[in-house]
Amino acid sequence: MTILVTGATGNIGRKVVDELLARGVPDIRALTVDPGKAALPEGVEVVRGYVRKPETLRGAFDGVERIYLAPAPDTVAEVVTLAQEAGVRHIVDLSGEPDSWWGTVSDAVEASGLAWTHLWPGDFMENTEIWARQIRETGTVREPDPEAGSTPIAMDDIAAVAASALTGDDHIGRALSLTGPEKLTRAQLLAQLASALGREIEFVRSTREETIRVLTPTMGDTATWYVDNVLSGLDGITAPPNRVATEILGRPAMTFAEWAARYASGIFGPGAGTPE
Repeated sequence: MTILVTGATGNIGRKVVDELLARGVPDIRALTVDPGKAALPEGVEVVRGYVRKPETLRGAFDGVERIYLAPAPDTVAEVVTLAQEAGVRHIVDLSGEPDSWWGTVSDAVEASGLAWTHLWPGDFMENTEIWARQIRETGTVREPDPEAGSTPIAMDDIAAVAASALTGDDHIGRALSLTGPEKLTRAQLLAQLASALGREIEFVRSTREETIRVLTPTMGDTATWYVDNVLSGLDGITAPPNRVATEILGRPAMTFAEWAARYASGIFGPGAGTPE
């Protein structure tokens, strides 16, 4: 059984490859735009292709039974058609509820007639990386509402759930809403990062305009959309914490404090993100 991981050098796709290897899956095919720079583990078959450019996928699905599908709303219909024609049996997609931007992925996968499993994560713990520049340069984080909350989940756990779905049939036909184990305010997230880094970081309440200004060097034009569509209504779009990941994985989902202890120094510490 060959499993294809699309976006295999992306944030989650790379972790899916590692999770499949840890489960002893012998036939893993990794799709990436630049195989020469992929640096994937030995034994993984690396092929060139990109789900946002379906014309690059010819042959990528040959002999594949299951796919981890990275989100590509604009091209997903063409991608799943190619998968269907190649004889793929099961797609595990990273997507979102039907009324969300990512819902077009869920809809297209279901319309294909193939077996499916949807992964619907909420906020990623890794999204706090948008604060990295501010923290390193100013020792502060500027946002409008320190009390706005979310239930972030670690990409490690999303990838582990994806690997579970790819290696069995228990989750076929399920849309898995994936959250972290607790709801945390923006101020609480920052406090836990500060604790992991062993330093003080101040949360400064800022205006919409100032927040956009400090995020633009990191997020570019997306900063305005993020402030207006995410930060402005975070509580309203946040799912309550659930135990879906914990129950599937048979272990507790990672807390944000655990994630920060593992990753914060490499992301937010002195010298992180700067050239050697």
